Amino acid sequence: MKKTLLATAIVGALGASAAAQAATVYDQDGTKLDIYGRIAMGIAGGGPEFNSAGQRIDDGAEFVDVFSRLGLRMSHEVSRDLTAFGRLEWRFRADESGNRNGNNFDAFSETRQAYLGLQSDQFGTFQAGNFDSFYNQFVSLPFDVYIDQGLEFAGHPKQSRGDSIGYYTPDLSGFTAFLQLKHYSERGLIEGVETTAEGEVVAPQGGVRYAQGPVTLGLGFVEDVQRGGGNGEMLYGLIGSYDFTDQFSARLGYETRDNNSGYDLRGASDENGYDKVGLGGTFTTGPWAFTGDFYNVERDGEETSKSWALGSYYNVSSSFDVFLEVADADASNRINSDTSPGDVIGDLTDEVYWLTGARYHF
Repeated sequence: MKKTLLATAIVGALGASAAAQAATVYDQDGTKLDIYGRIAMGIAGGGPEFNSAGQRIDDGAEFVDVFSRLGLRMSHEVSRDLTAFGRLEWRFRADESGNRNGNNFDAFSETRQAYLGLQSDQFGTFQAGNFDSFYNQFVSLPFDVYIDQGLEFAGHPKQSRGDSIGYYTPDLSGFTAFLQLKHYSERGLIEGVETTAEGEVVAPQGGVRYAQGPVTLGLGFVEDVQRGGGNGEMLYGLIGSYDFTDQFSARLGYETRDNNSGYDLRGASDENGYDKVGLGGTFTTGPWAFTGDFYNVERDGEETSKSWALGSYYNVSSSFDVFLEVADADASNRINSDTSPGDVIGDLTDEVYWLTGARYHF
């Protein structure tokens, strides 16, 4: 694993501790079964003071579940060059909201991942089912270092999850090419009555990543169809990182999506066209890790905004870590030569979201 991935793993979605603590419950005759997971709880507060309707809301602190989960990894060696594998992962709620209905598994997102596939060192890997976006895994991953908020580039659900198939090549002198297809079906719907505006849709994404020595660079695209929460236009990204030392890595990225003049932002959960530039870094020392990222976001038809995030993480042990994250996804753009330093600080710290807590990995 490259140094950049090692440096960011402790603050990623699973974390290095999760991988290290995964328990092998069966390993015989080429068949292996691992169980892993984490219990994560924290306190969150801050964030926007108004909702999308312009109504003032309570942004006080509360106890929250911080993406607790339980998973299984399975594999079987078919031959020296071919391995069949599977993965199944559930997300459960460790806070009060998981107990209100007498069920600790969140019915909305209970199954986080469920897929199977074949891996060949010579021919590459093919998988199908419910899994993280390949664009996120091969392109935007250097910026995906925050437990909760802080990533402005496309994340792991982007045109992915269920009904997806994907393929990526083996490492070819540092290069890995990938392609994924997400299918949105209308099977069983009454034609002309229950059908959607777009109908049956296949959303492709693909690209190439180069990872060699201290350099990681990913170039990719996503057809961001509206049925998957996009605006119906193409998304492109060029994102990379460089390991200056074993302790410090920097990242730089650019992501753009075309504007759709017919896209109705009212009630939409996504943006329209945009251009985003991100700059950040990760520094590790002993059991500590620190992250910082800053984005310039130009949205078509809207004012340019700034976005930033900071994080600090401490490994108490290989199984237990504590963390603190702060982020502002839409800081004001009143940063210019006529603005006093006090106003700049106020603009950048208004409506800041914060999260602190602890995680136990097993």
